[in-house]
Amino acid sequence: MTAVTTAADYAWLDVEYPALMEAYCLTLVRDITPERLLQELGAEPRTRITGVDGLCEPSYESWDGHDGERLFVGVTAVGGWTLMVEYNGYLGIRHAAMIPVSRGRRVVSHFRNVNAVDHFYWFEDGDVRLHFEPLFACARDGSHADGLLTEMRESGFDLSDGDDRDYSEHTEAAFALAHRLTGIRLTPQLLASAEFLCGVAPVPER
Repeated sequence: MTAVTTAADYAWLDVEYPALMEAYCLTLVRDITPERLLQELGAEPRTRITGVDGLCEPSYESWDGHDGERLFVGVTAVGGWTLMVEYNGYLGIRHAAMIPVSRGRRVVSHFRNVNAVDHFYWFEDGDVRLHFEPLFACARDGSHADGLLTEMRESGFDLSDGDDRDYSEHTEAAFALAHRLTGIRLTPQLLASAEFLCGVAPVPER
């Protein structure tokens, strides 16, 4: 566990990247190159795009062209990790895709769609260590389901199950928890300047 951040450190997301926050999936994979990750996902590298905003249009075009059965992804190296960004995608939370990728590696992924359905996953070495919905962080599963309660609270999740729970910053808290699990802190500057290697990957059945 590393890097103490909170939801407040990601308050810039809705301001800087409102389109991404409408529907996204962000995945961090340790000890793999962008090229190798695309290969393991069955995606052929097609183009390079600088800046996360440039991924938006081709992502939605790919969705429309393939009825959501093939997803446009952008991958870039960050430290010893590869960051995969999907607009309106969900490949990073598919067990059939990520469990094989996670063998011998750590994978941290979080997702939100336009209907505010959301998921957070920590995969490691072929195992789901932690899964929960950020809106309902009181309910968790996985082999280490209760292993990060302190980190979750500190990140900004309300773990209570009452009707008065605070979920105003649950998406920002997901970014903070991902930072704690990976040591990779996403910033507006990083997302704007990163060069993404892009491809279209098939979506395996769950």
